[in-house]
Formats: sequence, C-alpha cells, structure tokens
Amino acid sequence: MLAIDLVWLLGIAKSLYRDEMGDLMATEPKLIAGLAFYLLYALGAIIFVIIPALSKQSLMYAVQYGALFGLFCYMTYDLTNLAVIRDFPTRLAFVDMAWGSFVTTLSASLAYWVGSRFS
Repeated sequence: MLAIDLVWLLGIAKSLYRDEMGDLMATEPKLIAGLAFYLLYALGAIIFVIIPALSKQSLMYAVQYGALFGLFCYMTYDLTNLAVIRDFPTRLAFVDMAWGSFVTTLSASLAYWVGSRFS
C-alpha cells in the first residue's frame, strides 16, 4: 500500500492536496506519524480483511471488504476533518475517501493473491 500511496501522494495528487489544503498543509510531512499510520493501517487490513479472505479462500471477500475497510477508515478521517477543521475542503474529503477505498481494495487484493499462493 505504501508504494501505491506514494505514487498517488507524490505524483498524481500532489498538486490537488496542495491546491485544496493551502495553508492547512504542512511544509514537511511528519515521517514518524506517517510510518505509524501505514503500520497500523496495514495491521488493521490484515486482521479485518486479508486473514478472513484467506480463511474463506475468497478474492471477492478481499475486494469487497478491502473497499469497505478503506472507505470507513478514510471516511472517519475526512469527516472528522470536515467537522473540526475550519475550511477543510469538502471536495478533497470525497476524493480522499474514494482513494482510500481504491488503494485498500487494490492492496488487500494483492495481499490475498500473494497469501493464497503460500497457503
């Protein structure tokens, strides 16, 4: 997920985030917080999506629940930002929720595919 997300954040959506967030965006990312996010998010996806998909031997489970896990996690973040951060961009929140669902679906599907080859 980290590799896919870095392509998104540093390439495709870099200007979107900068344009939408303006002064809200930090000049430099906090690497420890980012690393903690990726580790904990991956752990959550493993526990709630990938292990159940492998036990059910179901790629469709990984796809469906990966999409839902990503949507709910990113939705929690974005809706909280909309609720408490003045001028947080609504458009960015919806783009981010869609991205979270997509990247988690893709990552969970790839993890399922790799895991199913070893089990």
